[in-house]
Amino acid sequence: MNRKTGDQSVSEKLERAREYEKNRQNEISSEEKPVFHITPPIGWMNDPNGFSFYDGKIHLFYQYHPYTREWGPMHWGHSVSEDMISWENLPVALAPDEKYDALGCFSGSALEANGKHVLLYTGVSRQVLEDGREEERQNQCIAYGDGISYEKSSKNPVVTGELMPENCSRIDFRDPKVWKKGDTYYLIVGNKNAEQKGQVVLFSSKNLEDWKFETVLAENSEGKVGTMWECPDFFALDEKYFLICSPQNMKAQKYEFHNGNNSVYFVGDYDENTHTFQKEMPKTLDYGLDFYAPQTTELPDGRRILIAWMKSWDACVIPEEQKWQGMMTLPRELHYVNGKLYQKPVEELKNYRKNSCRLENQEVSGTVQFDEVKGRILDLTVEICEGVFDEFCIELAHNQEYTTSYTYYRKKQIMEVNRTYCGVTRDIVCQRAWKLPEQKEPLKLRFIMDRQSIELFINDGEQVSTTAICTPMEAEEIVFCCDGTVKINVEKHELI
Repeated sequence: MNRKTGDQSVSEKLERAREYEKNRQNEISSEEKPVFHITPPIGWMNDPNGFSFYDGKIHLFYQYHPYTREWGPMHWGHSVSEDMISWENLPVALAPDEKYDALGCFSGSALEANGKHVLLYTGVSRQVLEDGREEERQNQCIAYGDGISYEKSSKNPVVTGELMPENCSRIDFRDPKVWKKGDTYYLIVGNKNAEQKGQVVLFSSKNLEDWKFETVLAENSEGKVGTMWECPDFFALDEKYFLICSPQNMKAQKYEFHNGNNSVYFVGDYDENTHTFQKEMPKTLDYGLDFYAPQTTELPDGRRILIAWMKSWDACVIPEEQKWQGMMTLPRELHYVNGKLYQKPVEELKNYRKNSCRLENQEVSGTVQFDEVKGRILDLTVEICEGVFDEFCIELAHNQEYTTSYTYYRKKQIMEVNRTYCGVTRDIVCQRAWKLPEQKEPLKLRFIMDRQSIELFINDGEQVSTTAICTPMEAEEIVFCCDGTVKINVEKHELI
């Protein structure tokens, strides 16, 4: 049954989710949440969806299960912002309330078309086969809205597995990313082939509802890049094309990748006439412990902005009593310079700085703390200038009981993050190491700290490492350690 709210038809499932959010008994104090990272009002959050600009605001939807802090039947949560730092929660946008999406409204994307805000998402359902067995089906669906309320199309699903060649999966067929070029809309979707190898398939349309299959845009031909390629994204940046995806079940390849669920990017050249993408070898997007399913959007000012889910599928880095789970990374501006993809925090973050200080040419030998440098909600840059040493370590969110450390192994040119003592109570991955860029000092480390996270940007975003922590707020010391002698510059800004 649907109920009318204004000009929109609201299903009972959607209304229930919205009412559950608004129930004051479920309310979570703002003091328990990050200050400037998106979190769900309550319950579970995963992949960013529908990251887009519409009606003067930046919209971010996300996979959402409001009723528990575990993954469940997927809804679309919704937040908006004018600067990507301060976010406002809006009512739930989509609920699994139709036959074609009864098992969940999975990930997707959005764009503006004909004055409407258009959402493309994966509807999950079950289909009865000729032999009587039931089998899951994933198809692509569409909804139109005004930035607050959304109406699903009567033509759903608009892209089904039957449009693809026979060797393409109808079960693993999800996460559409849409864009417009000229007078044509294009859509890529994650998929598997008959050999269970990940691939990305491309469709085109003139009206967003009648689609045709174009080609397999990219595939895991050698089988080394995981299995299913989730959450694909495809865009032009600084005269090259980029394909981003999140492979499942990936094996570690020394320092460049890690076990499990990765996020990688391919850079290459794209022929728009033949829809041929000549890609290079995959590279890691983030070297931390908690980063998956990134999605980008292009803002009206031309910036390409990326945001991702700050969590790992295999890790639970939250206290037992916490009523919500999952948050997003800080939005990042992308640039491609001299063969390297740079990610840096959006410039708008600088508008939230206060109580700044700068220390120059500080000598560190042994263990050192500076009275001016402490806190948990910070924009902190440490520049390692020169010295004679093998190991240099920065301990954040630190006191006698808790700490998260970042260690620079100078001879090996390796950086390692270790959150073993951040407060986790599960047997999860707490350490990760990666190879640094070839040059040595000066090495610039910029840490963006919020209550439950640390994002490290190395050399102005040449490498990035994202890590969730669950450390009590009273652990606010910052400690510098060196096994020899080093000189550093430190710049600290509190964030509000």
